[in-house]
Amino acid sequence: MIVRQGLRILIEAGGNIEIVGEAKTGREAVQMADALRPEIVVMDIAMPLLNGLEATRQILKALPTTKVLILSAHSDPEYVEQVVKAGAMGYLLKQSSGEVVAQAICELKKGKSFFTPSIAKHLKDGYQKSTDGVGLRKNRTTELTSRESELLQLIAEGQANKQIASELGISIKTVEKHRQNLMEKLNIHDIAGLTRFAIAAGIIESSVQSTVIK
Repeated sequence: MIVRQGLRILIEAGGNIEIVGEAKTGREAVQMADALRPEIVVMDIAMPLLNGLEATRQILKALPTTKVLILSAHSDPEYVEQVVKAGAMGYLLKQSSGEVVAQAICELKKGKSFFTPSIAKHLKDGYQKSTDGVGLRKNRTTELTSRESELLQLIAEGQANKQIASELGISIKTVEKHRQNLMEKLNIHDIAGLTRFAIAAGIIESSVQSTVIK
């Protein structure tokens, strides 16, 4: 709540920006975006119930003209690669100043992309190339289906099969099947391992907020 309030103040200080809603979870962000049809969504890369990347994919699938600006504590090129693939047009580190946030939003409103300078350099230099020239190591989260990605997050957040089934609107048997497929894909066969992977992949983190702008 404090982080979200601070972000609201920073955004509104930029002027000529109307905030039409705030979401506490990724799933709520998707629902609110569908209802409010905002011009811009400012999204944390990790959100409860549905991570920011998957929420971004779902929002842009339903609202292709909406522009998404990602906020994250991570500057790793692999996160940036996932953000670009998800369709986001901007990426800022959370320590960015209010002026930079406002500038990013203005650029997105113009239809332009905006990345934190250090990340923009990675993009310019071709961050997909690794030191051996073969290419950036593929993050295994990109191999997951949308449902598997949702499931991974809910498991990492400590939800039991019954809770997950209720949250996703599917049967417990279906949850168990998805869980089995997920473990086989990642070659991780215990909940602790899945949780560590989700944390390392940035799917869950301590601060998770989202703001939608129109």
